[in-house]
Amino acid sequence: MKNQIKKSLKFSISIAVITFVLAAIFSVISSSILSGVIWVIGLVIVLIIVLIGVVFDMLGTASAAAQEPPFHAMAAEKVTGARQSIVIVRNAERVASFCNDVIGDISGIISGTASAVVVIQISNMLGHSEGSSVQIIVSVILTSIVAALTVGGKALGKYFAIHSSTSIVLFAGKVIAFTEEKLKINIISERKSPKKRNK
Repeated sequence: MKNQIKKSLKFSISIAVITFVLAAIFSVISSSILSGVIWVIGLVIVLIIVLIGVVFDMLGTASAAAQEPPFHAMAAEKVTGARQSIVIVRNAERVASFCNDVIGDISGIISGTASAVVVIQISNMLGHSEGSSVQIIVSVILTSIVAALTVGGKALGKYFAIHSSTSIVLFAGKVIAFTEEKLKINIISERKSPKKRNK
């Protein structure tokens, strides 16, 4: 029991540190990019950030919903990405935590910050100062749209994640396999994984 608590605490701390670092990096990058573009491109960037959050949320849910046996059959036939998919499913709890909580939450925060920058750009274009009624209206409308797209996108993503979990995880496995092969970077550890998770 103590070992389990230790492992959970260690993982939680590592996730918190990773979140802090990634949030800082993404904030700086998005702010730098948005400061030098027109509001239309800024809006596109906001939508891309929302899409990233939705995609990773879908992957996290799919990893928890998927089962191992289909991937073992694919691995036996040497299907690209099957081996990586097995690792994803075996570590579903960590994958879901990273995709849903870390990337998902960071995307939500960054999209909010980016939206604020776009609102200021639109207000300046319309010739209204900060705090004006026009800026408030634009802010409310844009924030509502981003929130609706985020929540609606994640709801739709969860539907596909549950009903097409094998395909989604395999696609992620193929992307990882391609990256590992081309960039020679070991993304997924090959150390001993927990016992097979069958449902």
